Amino acid sequence: MRWLLTMFIALAVLTALQPWLRRLGIGRLPGDVSFRIGGREYSFPFASTVLMTALMFLIGRLI
Repeated sequence: MRWLLTMFIALAVLTALQPWLRRLGIGRLPGDVSFRIGGREYSFPFASTVLMTALMFLIGRLI
């Protein structure tokens, strides 16, 4: 139950930070998919997720 709450909070925070993260290049890498349906933009940052996961793993191993 706790992991579900953590995932929901992380998703809400990342969604709110999405415009700022796009300026940094997160979500615009090759392999990231975004499309617009009905005036609403949907984004699936597959490559950015892999990159950020590897980065967090390396930081975790160093600490």
